[in-house]
Amino acid sequence: MRISRSEITEQKLYLNRREFFRAATATAVTAAAAMGPTQGILAAGRPAAHGQKFVGVRTSRFSTGQTPTPWDAITSYNNFYEFAGSDDKDLPSQLAPANLVTRPWTITVEGECAGAREYPLEQVLDGQTLEERVYRHRCVEGWSMVIPWVGFPLADFIKTCRPTGKARYVAFDSHYDPRQMPMSLRLPFDWPYTEGLRMDEAMHPLAILAVGLYREPLPHQDGAPIRLVVPWKYGFKSIKSIVRISFVESQPVGTYQKVDPDSYGFYSNVNPAVDHPRWSQATERRIGEFFKRKTLKFNGYGSEVGTLYAGMDLKSNF
Repeated sequence: MRISRSEITEQKLYLNRREFFRAATATAVTAAAAMGPTQGILAAGRPAAHGQKFVGVRTSRFSTGQTPTPWDAITSYNNFYEFAGSDDKDLPSQLAPANLVTRPWTITVEGECAGAREYPLEQVLDGQTLEERVYRHRCVEGWSMVIPWVGFPLADFIKTCRPTGKARYVAFDSHYDPRQMPMSLRLPFDWPYTEGLRMDEAMHPLAILAVGLYREPLPHQDGAPIRLVVPWKYGFKSIKSIVRISFVESQPVGTYQKVDPDSYGFYSNVNPAVDHPRWSQATERRIGEFFKRKTLKFNGYGSEVGTLYAGMDLKSNF
């Protein structure tokens, strides 16, 4: 099965459709296609209410110096297909807060590890020093943000799980409940949403488990209560609302890869030299900006992660 254009929508097509319902003239539609995201379009979503600040969050040396995207944009312009069905960036901010139940929350750890069991979220966080990681975020659809995540290294939790020598990959499952997420039934996915990393990718210090942004708890539409963030890969690799982590010997197949393997590979590293079959990846539109900017290889994190892929053909291993 292949993902249709309506399911993974080019940014300009999405904006044409959304702007049509917000404006009465064809001129507005044309302008939306040319200009990309605007504050008017973003306003259609519902920015998350602010919560209590985390205490003792440490500033990370891995943060970029770029200006973060505003809270209102990060929390109202989201891909969360369980709540959006196809390409609507507004719906997650409208539906997730009321429908996604995040307490209590447990993560099941299984597979090739000595620490296989259920971990309550409180235990996952116990002893962790939270850091603010201001990371660039690049969506495969061609838009980007700069997000001040709050989290801790994925490697720290992996060490707690004590994987065996057979664990060559780490697989992740998102929470899935069609009663909470009825929009998901509009997509031909084999739920739950799944993703995976090679073990050395998962152990890299840039890979984190995020529990917040802007030093506040993670909003539901952004993947509450805990999600993966892998900043050198396209955003769909950073799986939301994690409920299962599996240590496996064979390479896992992610949801996007399963539905359309010709368009979405296992690695999905940001690479401006490798286009999506239906659009260029050479440039991106930063949410809140007028002009497009050039996309950076590995999303600008090449000096940190490039050695992970030394000698690999990144066009065939896309």
